[in-house]
Order: sequence, then structure tokens, then C-alpha cells
Amino acid sequence: MLTDATMLAIATTVARGFEFAGIAAIVVGSLMALFRVSAAYAGWGRAVSAEAREAIFPAFRKTLGRSILVGLELLVAADIIRTVAVEPTLLSVLVLGLIVMIRTFLSMSLQVEIEGRWPWQRRET
Repeated sequence: MLTDATMLAIATTVARGFEFAGIAAIVVGSLMALFRVSAAYAGWGRAVSAEAREAIFPAFRKTLGRSILVGLELLVAADIIRTVAVEPTLLSVLVLGLIVMIRTFLSMSLQVEIEGRWPWQRRET
């Protein structure tokens, strides 16, 4: 049987793991986006079409935005674990609600920026 202290230690460790994963997703995705745009710029010495040049920055923004979205989702999961399992007070739940609302707004804004449509709108086929 697990004691309360053991459960608290496990929940804290899991929350920290999610926080680390969220930060890593943002950093790795940002580095990938920078690498791709740098590689595309390096290719400009060769004959590159105007369409390819114009597609570089939207692709950079899409990759960066997706990495931030994944990171935000993982950070929200860490906040939920920490609030529910580690510090279940009314104040921490209210703070969690505010954090989730802010991150949800950021996620929706990023998705509109990446996809060019609201999450509930259908894709044009």
C-alpha cells in the first residue's frame, strides 16, 4: 500500500516530468524550425523558385507554432497533476483555472495562426 507521502512524491515527479517534456517540446521544435529555415536559406544559392522562397516563412511559423502548442498542452497537464494531486486547495484550483483559460486562449490563437481557421470550423476540401 502506498502512503500519502509516497503518492505525493510520485505525483510531484510526474508533474516535473510533464513540465520538462513541455519545455523540451518547445525548445526542440524551435530548434527544428530554425534549422529548417536556415537550411532553406542555404539553398537559396541554388536556383530556387519564388514559390519555394515564399513558403519558407509560413513553414517556419507552422513548425514553431505546433511545437509551442504541444509544449503548452504538456505544461497544462503538469499544472493539472500538480494542482489535483499535490496542492488541492481552493486557491490552487482557481489559479489552475486561470492558467488553463490563458493557455487555452493561446492554443486557440496559435491554431488559428497555423491553420487559418478556428478549431471548430471544417477544413475546406
